[in-house]
Amino acid sequence: MFITFEGTEGSGKSSRIADAAAFLKKQGKDCILTREPGSTRIGAKIRAILLDPASRELDPMAELLLYMADRAHHIATVIRPALAEGKTVLCDRYSDATLAYQGYARGLDLAMLKNLHRLLMDDLKPDLTLLLDLPPETGLKRAWKQINSGQRTDAESRFEAEKIAFHEKVRAGYLEIARQEPERFRIIDASLSPEEVIEKINHTLSAFLFPLHKQEFSPS
Repeated sequence: MFITFEGTEGSGKSSRIADAAAFLKKQGKDCILTREPGSTRIGAKIRAILLDPASRELDPMAELLLYMADRAHHIATVIRPALAEGKTVLCDRYSDATLAYQGYARGLDLAMLKNLHRLLMDDLKPDLTLLLDLPPETGLKRAWKQINSGQRTDAESRFEAEKIAFHEKVRAGYLEIARQEPERFRIIDASLSPEEVIEKINHTLSAFLFPLHKQEFSPS
C-alpha cells in the first residue's frame, strides 16, 4: 500500500505523517516513512539545492528536473523495494506536489508533467493521498514561526520565501487535483488543532485500510 501526504508550507505534513506511521504500526502494519525530496543519500544533496534560499534564481525547468531525478532514484531504491516486500509506504510529498508547485504555481505545462511521470516513473501512483489543506497565510505564519524559533532550519526556506500569490496557486492546484481524483484523495482540514487533525487522519486511514473492521480501531 502506497500512501502519500500532501499540503502547502506549514500544513503539518511531517509531524502528522509520523503520527500516522505510529498509528498504523499499532494496528499491525509494517510501515516505512519516507519523503521527497531527500530520502536517500543522493536525494539529500538534491534537496539541499532545491530548498536552499540561495537557489532562488533556479530556472523552473531545472527545478523540475532535479525533483524528477530525486523521484526516479527514490522510487527505484526505496518505494518499489518496500512495496515488493508488502510494506505500507508513507511518503511526505510525491508527484502531486510537482503538479501543484511546478505546474499550477510555476506555470509549466501540466500535460508535459504527467507524461514525464508516465515515462520516467512508470506512472506509479499512490493508493491513497491525504491532502492537509489550510489557507496559505495560516500555513506560512506557522512555518516562519518554526523557522524563527529554531524548530526548522532556515537553510530550507526557499519556498517559504515565495510571495503569497505563489502559495495561493499551489493550494488551488492541490484542490483541483483532488477534485479530479476524488477516489484517491481525502482532504483534511489542517487549520484544526493537532489533536483534531490526528483523529481525522487516523479515522481516514482506518476507513480506507480496514473498511470491514474500522469500528474495532481506536482513533489514536
